[in-house]
Amino acid sequence: MTAGKKNLFYVKYLADEAIYKKIVSDEGSIALTRLENDSPAPVAGPVLAAAHAYQVGASRDELAPHFHVTKELLAQCPKLLVVSSNGAGYDTVDVGACTEAGVLVVNQAGGNAQSVAEHALGMMLSLSKRIVEVDKALRREGPFDRVAFKGGEVFGKTVGIIGIGHVGSRLAAMCKSALGMTVLAYDPYVGDNEIAARGAKKVELDQLLKASDFVSINCPLTAESRSMIGEAQFAMMKPTAMFVTTARGSIHDEKALEEALRAKKIAGAGLDVWEKEPPPSDHPLMAFDNVFVSPHTAGVTHDARCNMAKIAAEQVIAALAGERPPRVVNPDVWPAYARRFAKEFGRAPG
Repeated sequence: MTAGKKNLFYVKYLADEAIYKKIVSDEGSIALTRLENDSPAPVAGPVLAAAHAYQVGASRDELAPHFHVTKELLAQCPKLLVVSSNGAGYDTVDVGACTEAGVLVVNQAGGNAQSVAEHALGMMLSLSKRIVEVDKALRREGPFDRVAFKGGEVFGKTVGIIGIGHVGSRLAAMCKSALGMTVLAYDPYVGDNEIAARGAKKVELDQLLKASDFVSINCPLTAESRSMIGEAQFAMMKPTAMFVTTARGSIHDEKALEEALRAKKIAGAGLDVWEKEPPPSDHPLMAFDNVFVSPHTAGVTHDARCNMAKIAAEQVIAALAGERPPRVVNPDVWPAYARRFAKEFGRAPG
């Protein structure tokens, strides 16, 4: 940490280290410090005490628990004004505790939307064409009856998108324009007209589950969405339907999904997110050939990481300059943030 500068720290990694560091360095007034998950208290303590901003990892299992943004961590950071998540999600941040402490929280929503939407569409195509099943069978068995792996077309089918924000909107556009799909959307926070403008028809969750050939989860993990998809919801889906998620693992019940697949209540699943990441190699869902798996890598592309790093650096710079960043998670905190900013830097923000 550097006296006379605005102090920013991160732990272990950034979305793209070179891009983020260059943008922050070019700004000139911010000192950036890196900590490690195992940085000892004598090293980490002074950094936390002097920090004005924290660029925090978004993956709860990659960041040491004592560096998650909790009341306990905030108590060690009396000067902290801004917490910026590396991703669109902010599972490592207690937003309520930040709001109570007058700390602004921002995320990078939309920065990886195209990459994640493409991954979801890729899983839909792979499941429908049974590409992963055929690959596994061919490697395992050698010559076999190819007609036994008859797949289906995605064109003209119905996709149900749960959460039609940045990712959901991109997915809707690709499904509709490239594949002539009917797009249904469940999103209680977006009105009928806006959903129509995003290329979908607004429906209730039950309607979506019953009518869709593909169900894609694209909403954030919140108190409302946690455990939203369980045994009852899988039972509503068509036995020919595919379940795809690139959102967060705790939105769907993994055990209920396993039972639905085993009973052939649904035809397959594409899973990029898990309750524990990465999932253990002996996870029950790994045993199904009709389950496409990836370890939360939908947004891990060169393009997305560069874009996320750029957005993250620009938002931290804006917040520490007293400007309101475009992706504030807790907008109600602004008056308290403004008072704390003025006390720290001797001038009001804005």
